[in-house]
Amino acid sequence: MSQHRSLKGASTITAKRNVLKRFERVELLKKRGQWKAGSKVLGLPKTKPDA
Repeated sequence: MSQHRSLKGASTITAKRNVLKRFERVELLKKRGQWKAGSKVLGLPKTKPDA
């Protein structure tokens, strides 16, 4: 019996995600210089992942 495709490991996901997790958005904002120390993590501006 074969395994359902939704149960396969996360390592098999190779498609580019267009939605970032919160910590990824904070890292991206820091890299771009748009993050201020002490800023709130809620209500972050929309960000597109780097290509």
